[in-house]
Amino acid sequence: MSSKKNNIKAFFKTLPKNIFSGFVVSLIALPLGLGLAMASDAPPIAGIVAAVVGGIVVSLLGGSHVTISGPGNGLVGVLLIAITTLGIESAYAAIICSGVLMALLGFFRMGKLADFFPSSAIQGMLAAIGLIILGKQFHIMFAHKIKREDTLDYLFEIPFTINDAIHYENKGLIFAALAGVISLSIMLFYSKLRNKYLQLIPAPMWIVILSIGFSYYFEIILHQENPISKEYMISGIPSIQTIIEDIQLPNFSKIGGFSFWGSVLAITLIASIESLLSIKAVDKLDPEKRRSNVNRDLKALGFATIGSGFLGGLNVVTVIARSSVNVNNGASNRSSNFFHATFLVLFIVLFSTQLTRIPLPALMAILVYTGYKLASPNVIKKIFSIGKEQLIIFFTTLIVTLKIGLISGILAGVIITFIIHVVLNKTLSLFVRNVLKPNVLMFQESGDQNSFYVSVKHFCSFLNYYKLKDKLDAIPEDRDIIVDFSLCSFVDHTVMENMHNYQELFKKRGGHFDVIGLDMHDTDSKHPFALRRLLPVPNIIKNNLTRRQTSMESLAEDYGLNYNSEKQKEINFLHRFLFFNTKTINHIYNQLSYKNNNINLFDIEFSEGEFIAKEVIRTTMLNIKLEHNIPEFTLDREGFLEKVYLFAGFKDIPIQNHLDFSKRFYLLGDNEEAIRRFFNDDLVHFFESNPYYHIESNGSSILIFGKERLASVKEVKALFDFGKRLKDVIYSRDI
Repeated sequence: MSSKKNNIKAFFKTLPKNIFSGFVVSLIALPLGLGLAMASDAPPIAGIVAAVVGGIVVSLLGGSHVTISGPGNGLVGVLLIAITTLGIESAYAAIICSGVLMALLGFFRMGKLADFFPSSAIQGMLAAIGLIILGKQFHIMFAHKIKREDTLDYLFEIPFTINDAIHYENKGLIFAALAGVISLSIMLFYSKLRNKYLQLIPAPMWIVILSIGFSYYFEIILHQENPISKEYMISGIPSIQTIIEDIQLPNFSKIGGFSFWGSVLAITLIASIESLLSIKAVDKLDPEKRRSNVNRDLKALGFATIGSGFLGGLNVVTVIARSSVNVNNGASNRSSNFFHATFLVLFIVLFSTQLTRIPLPALMAILVYTGYKLASPNVIKKIFSIGKEQLIIFFTTLIVTLKIGLISGILAGVIITFIIHVVLNKTLSLFVRNVLKPNVLMFQESGDQNSFYVSVKHFCSFLNYYKLKDKLDAIPEDRDIIVDFSLCSFVDHTVMENMHNYQELFKKRGGHFDVIGLDMHDTDSKHPFALRRLLPVPNIIKNNLTRRQTSMESLAEDYGLNYNSEKQKEINFLHRFLFFNTKTINHIYNQLSYKNNNINLFDIEFSEGEFIAKEVIRTTMLNIKLEHNIPEFTLDREGFLEKVYLFAGFKDIPIQNHLDFSKRFYLLGDNEEAIRRFFNDDLVHFFESNPYYHIESNGSSILIFGKERLASVKEVKALFDFGKRLKDVIYSRDI
């Protein structure tokens, strides 16, 4: 009973944060829902219906913690085909049937489905989806509607569309194309502006705000009509009352046809894979590192899709981009998904007429950017660095998906992966003889209840990885595990990628995950999947130093510091800092150390978000190791954003007799009494008389950094000096 009361108390304590996060997510979901629906040839409101129904149903019935549900990027191509071939009412019937199948996958505990697909094949399928989205929406972004049979034809037409747009004479088309180009520029460069005030509003919502503002400028200030051609403006946004009155009942008359069930299977496959991959990625972002119940989530997504289909909405899936934003804005439970749906309803009730002021090319720019992220050249570069044979799997899946279809594409990826595995191992019998045999043995180390040993034999690939995964998922992440592949003849890239993910997960939860037995494997023949890349081995800079590294090396010589340019991945000392709770650290490099490594300054690369929402950030930080424990706290300059945080439940700690300090600085921490004692007069005066930095204590060390970018040599000197003097002030006090 007390546990239940504590859960209820914790829920209401975190409610303001989840409401705030739900609001921010809704700002992205609104334009994206409209754009995805129109890209699928469905009514614009269909995307919003899917987001609202998904947000409500999944928040009540789902098994994940901080995910957001709604219409998915990956379904645009297959829904477009379904609506084109079946008609909109029969397509709703197909959506409902796909929801039933998805719910059945959950009931039959088929959440492990995603584990049966090779990583490179999934990447190829996602890249193909990205090209389908990009190819078809790029032309609308330039106010140039065309009809082609093949996705490749859409891609080949892109240069001609750009050329036509340059030579437009029609004023309405010129403004429409400009709206698309400006919107695409916002999507491309917005993430580079590391300004906490600007980024309160997501890039897609800026596009909506600027579009509506542009329309009102011509109407109110210039007393003219919107110069953008009317055929490229959003139309058909009904009111809530009209939506209820005009609900189109699904037409099941084509349920006996092959094309109907082909669409149902394709929709179900893509919706399931996109959801499972997104849930897996968001679990890595969850600050509490909870594991989602994927089978329960599949059931909830299935029920939500059924409801959405009956109400005239699209499929409901778990979406990574909106989920990443949700986590980064402090969401802690499923209520944020519910509030994101609630705010969407409010937007439609209050501002449905305003949405018709948004140009279609502006929304398509959001989707073009999404498509580019899915099929970015960086994806191909990453696949190539893993192994040349992975490019064969990747491009086979991509081309077959583009030319034939999504189901054929992923099946082609699975088949070519298996063929490559057989060719590389020069034996078919290894797989045929052992695929059904148990190949994983797990036991606890004798005398130590916290240590587990897992031995894998025969082979471990996407075909039988689920056996290993079942064992690993049964072990709490704060324990120690050794996974031994010494009896395993072959380990594929998919498995090694997952082993790396487990290592990161256990490291963050205080456990230890070690992979052994691969030192005898040949990465050129039996294991050509770049094991070295997936295991935590530093990449060493052997020869030429960059200009920045040369400057850092000179600075080290001048100040008597130790300098190391190598990338370091053993960075456990950073995992206990609150700042990195929802971020993934890739490595540190360009390390300057002082006095037995008690003060370390370094460049760091970390990422926010996952999948297509992933943003890589490089900045310069300083870490001070302390000889005595101090209270855990976070100190920042107080501004408008910090005042807003008060409404979301974040409480600033005032320091008695230092009113000016309390006004200028934002101080957070759980142990208020200890923090007040720690911030004595000397420490307060030090912070008041020095430049502002983000300062964070994890109890045993202090993390300091300024702006979220690499520091100049001058800034490096200032940061190092600040850290040395701060340490002196801390140790000048009585501890």
